[in-house]
Amino acid sequence: MVIAFNKPYGVLSQFTPEHPTHRTLSEFQFPPRVYPVGRLDLDSEGLLILSEEKWIVSKLLEPSERHPRTYWALVERLPSAESLAQIEQGIVLGGYRTLPARSRILDPQPVVPPRVPPVRIRKSFDDVWIEIVLVEGKYRQVRRMFAAIGHPVIRLIREGIGRLRLNDLALPIGQWRQLSVSELRLLLER
Repeated sequence: MVIAFNKPYGVLSQFTPEHPTHRTLSEFQFPPRVYPVGRLDLDSEGLLILSEEKWIVSKLLEPSERHPRTYWALVERLPSAESLAQIEQGIVLGGYRTLPARSRILDPQPVVPPRVPPVRIRKSFDDVWIEIVLVEGKYRQVRRMFAAIGHPVIRLIREGIGRLRLNDLALPIGQWRQLSVSELRLLLER
């Protein structure tokens, strides 16, 4: 069984809380014995895969597989072409150079459901949605990469894994469902 879940903001990608006030996956009534394949930070949203299949973990998460993950990052101000080129070449974070990542300004800008709680609004400059595709998943990597080029992330949504896209699944925030055979193929493709 492989499940796609549209993880809300403020939910830990685990079943047990680290603090009594934490929301966890346990409130979403998943079938028994499934566990998250990878993580999304507490303050990140979007596509999270859960499964009882052990083989899928290595296929999606093993660094040598270089399985792509697509994120939409709402960042402060419009990055220059030079800034995005830095991301594409890899950025040094804590002594480690990230693998090259593809990035582009989303045009047109996507319409995404509002976040609860809402993101902060700035009147002094425009925020912009950037798509970034990674083949690794270091701790808070997308946020740290954009901070390194001077464009802090305001909101972060995992839009896809492999060729499977959250928008194509039409899953409302906080909802989940088992993937079909064709969707599983998309998930596993690069």
